[in-house]
Amino acid sequence: MKILDLFIASFIPVLKVLLVTAIGLFLALGRVDILGEEARKHLNIHAKMFVAMGLIDVDKLRKHHVSFFVFNPTLVASSLAKSITAKSFGMLWFMPVNILFTFIIGSALGWILVKITRAPRDLWGLVIGCSAGGNLGNMLLIIIPAVCKERGSPFGNAHVCINQGIAYSSLSMAIGAIYLWSYVYNIMRIFSSKTSEVAKLHDTDSIKPVVGSSENLPNSCTGPVLPLNVCSPKEDHLDQSEQKPKVPFLRRINQCFQTFASKVNLRKLLAPSTIGAIIGFMVGVIPQLRKVLIGDSAPLWVVQDSTSLLGEAAIPTVTLVVGANLLGGLKGSRVQFSVIIGIIAIRYIALPIFGVGIVKAAIHFGLVKSDPLYQFVLLLQFSLPPAINIGTMTQLFGAGKSECSVIMLWTYALASVALTLWSTLFLWFVGT
Repeated sequence: MKILDLFIASFIPVLKVLLVTAIGLFLALGRVDILGEEARKHLNIHAKMFVAMGLIDVDKLRKHHVSFFVFNPTLVASSLAKSITAKSFGMLWFMPVNILFTFIIGSALGWILVKITRAPRDLWGLVIGCSAGGNLGNMLLIIIPAVCKERGSPFGNAHVCINQGIAYSSLSMAIGAIYLWSYVYNIMRIFSSKTSEVAKLHDTDSIKPVVGSSENLPNSCTGPVLPLNVCSPKEDHLDQSEQKPKVPFLRRINQCFQTFASKVNLRKLLAPSTIGAIIGFMVGVIPQLRKVLIGDSAPLWVVQDSTSLLGEAAIPTVTLVVGANLLGGLKGSRVQFSVIIGIIAIRYIALPIFGVGIVKAAIHFGLVKSDPLYQFVLLLQFSLPPAINIGTMTQLFGAGKSECSVIMLWTYALASVALTLWSTLFLWFVGT
């Protein structure tokens, strides 16, 4: 294939994303106010987190939150059910590992970035999160089908390519959501809690205690002190060891699980899109369910057809919200320009280079099947802009909201150039 054909096949899908994103940005302007702050809150695909924090009433969420509870899970479930079989399921095991590499390498590079640029401590979680978590769902769901439709595409039949590509993209979105809300979420939570603790220490240091005689104290504090029965440490240790009951092994396991569940909220991981992925896998892998639901001759084919129809609404809806959320970046913030440049370099230079090496090594050792489209998706996962859901996390923790908008604005504005160039290289790589 000619380089020009590859460039056009790569540029058109990215251009489609930018056009829909620009429409979302326009609809969020104050003069138009169709996708204002309230509308985005109802359309945002991860507002379930606001329910957990008590910021949105759950009944209100169910009435208005169509994308989160309907569009996304139906898209994931329908695409995986049609394309994933028991045979192909065993070939896709490398994708979770590949995505994990993007998060680990990105967070390591983000940690180096905050040290080099000396970013404010309250922005460390945001910088590391933007470096680690990419937009593994929405961007792929638009780019992959559009690439399949282009004449210069090396992926063969457009219809087969689209169905398979949406399945890969849906799986990427489901796995990415799990990593994002378990890994990046906790990184941002840890640094936001450390920042609040430092602020509290500064507040307490500013309050100097008054040292004086007992005349300056309240009368209730000047009474006689009752004697305490003091026991030796040895005796106290013996008493505690004698009184401490032995906990059965199964009960200890249950206690450990409860402690883990309290630290990591498992409900965040089981988002509707993740549940949709589980259902899609079950339908695709279990032959009895597949015969009943999948195919024109299936008895319940209308269920699958209706599910696909609902899922198709997810892509334009979410892309419009992405554009609307970028509006806050036009207002500016205190984020350092060097931090923005560093995040752009991590996401569009360093990570794609690591991705080429990792995927090429996986192909060499036979860990990845010889499917050009699958290899293209694995490579593209290293070159995507930061996940929009990171903005939701900044709202939850009340830190870095305006800074996140500026970072998102610049990274998504430059995505047109970076994604086009890397997609051209990736298409050449898988086509040779």
